[in-house]
Amino acid sequence: MVLVDRLVTILGTYGTRLVGSRPAPGTVLRGVALHDPGSPGREEGDILLAVGVNDPSLAVELAVRAGAVAVLVRPAGSAGVHENTEAAANARERGVALLVVDSSVSWGQVAGVVYGLVLEGGETEAGRGPADLPALADTISERVDGPVTIEDPRYRLLAYSQRQTDSDRARLDTILGRRVSDELQRHMERTGVTAHLESSAEPLHLPPEPALGLGGRTTVAVRVGREFLGSLWVVCDRPLGEERSALLAEGARTVALHMLRTRVSADLERQVESDLVSRLLESAMDPTEAAGRLGLAATPHRVLALQAHTPDERHAATLMTFERATTGFGWSRPGRSTVFGSTVYTVLPCGPDPAPAREWLTATTRGLPPHVTVHAGIGGPADLARLPSSRREADECLALHASRPGGADRPVPAYDESWDEVLVHRLRMASSSGRRPADGPVADLVAHDAGHGTRYTETLRAWLGALGDPNEAARELGVHPNTIRHRMRRMAGVASLDLDSPRARLALAIALEAYAEPSA
Repeated sequence: MVLVDRLVTILGTYGTRLVGSRPAPGTVLRGVALHDPGSPGREEGDILLAVGVNDPSLAVELAVRAGAVAVLVRPAGSAGVHENTEAAANARERGVALLVVDSSVSWGQVAGVVYGLVLEGGETEAGRGPADLPALADTISERVDGPVTIEDPRYRLLAYSQRQTDSDRARLDTILGRRVSDELQRHMERTGVTAHLESSAEPLHLPPEPALGLGGRTTVAVRVGREFLGSLWVVCDRPLGEERSALLAEGARTVALHMLRTRVSADLERQVESDLVSRLLESAMDPTEAAGRLGLAATPHRVLALQAHTPDERHAATLMTFERATTGFGWSRPGRSTVFGSTVYTVLPCGPDPAPAREWLTATTRGLPPHVTVHAGIGGPADLARLPSSRREADECLALHASRPGGADRPVPAYDESWDEVLVHRLRMASSSGRRPADGPVADLVAHDAGHGTRYTETLRAWLGALGDPNEAARELGVHPNTIRHRMRRMAGVASLDLDSPRARLALAIALEAYAEPSA
């Protein structure tokens, strides 16, 4: 099952438009009905696939008859169906969400998404995925009579058939390296292969290139509508005949359905996980229930907060990081993650030593594009009931990491190791928001230093840090102890310093930190 809002959002990425009012939030879809013009029976389901229906108004009537809250229709002139049409008004009146499918998207692809979400949601949440992609590669290999590989749009290897004995050096290097080499990628860009895959659904034959260890092969794009999902490759010395080309194209369509279902399954699991983790970190549900549903052991955990930024894209790096944090099904990952705004939070099993948390951060962010800047923070260890506190600590450590010069290249702070730095940073942030004392002894010393070139402020900071010992303060500043004593006498004439009062000394130390620049 899946929420209808979620289905509308996902279908929207594949060329489907919602016409009319959005369905009530929280509506759950549990069944799918498929319109069959040749059957006199009545279809029943929460969402109706109006296959073969060109009239959107008729599709709405069929949805009402089926008891559906949403209907998908693919009319010939889909661009002409908009908010002001009679069909949209009818859908609003009957309480049906009218979803118009782009004519470039096949019904098979739409059905793959809908059935994958609505009917396989429970299966995905349990940790099982859809059909095996390597097995699919084997099937296609047998049908087209040649070794097969399946690659994503960046030429990373997704699957390959068992039959690879006739492969050339380039193919074997791809399998061993899990990606096509940079040299071969440049060759395909130079010869127009990449451009063909991105724009055409027709198979393309590549002649042998002995200098690159490349034998002959034929490739075809794997796509859904206008979206390029990857490519399918088969080793062959000469162009495929008509029959084998048709089989290869059919295989590409099957791979597209599989990749859609895989993406949908992963997306659904992320949705369920993210919602549970969000509620756990906001104290919105019983921690024992959340732990049971998320598969968290009753051991100490830490909350990790992570932000990724790129110069030109606002959310791309955050979504990319969240996808990396949630790659693989739940049982195969140590952490559970969610995303709030621009921050990814992960609940990770981790005790007093924060080293495993830092290792997880390194592994998760490894491979992000070089222009992505990453800042992070690690909350203190906590039991499940205290994870909201660990989240607040992670937020403060994240802010500390981002404030440090060269912070992205510095070790990620953990709260139990850096609580003193966090406290000072909190005071500094309060000062930057306009609450820094504009009057008082520290403000007077700062102004005097700026106007006369004196060094009273740093001398007072060193003196307080040395607990009033002029010898220790002198070593800190690299001057003679008498210089410290002289400066302390002179600054008493510039500002009112009650150094005999413990409370005044504490207030001076806090004010000095409020004026201080972040340490390098």
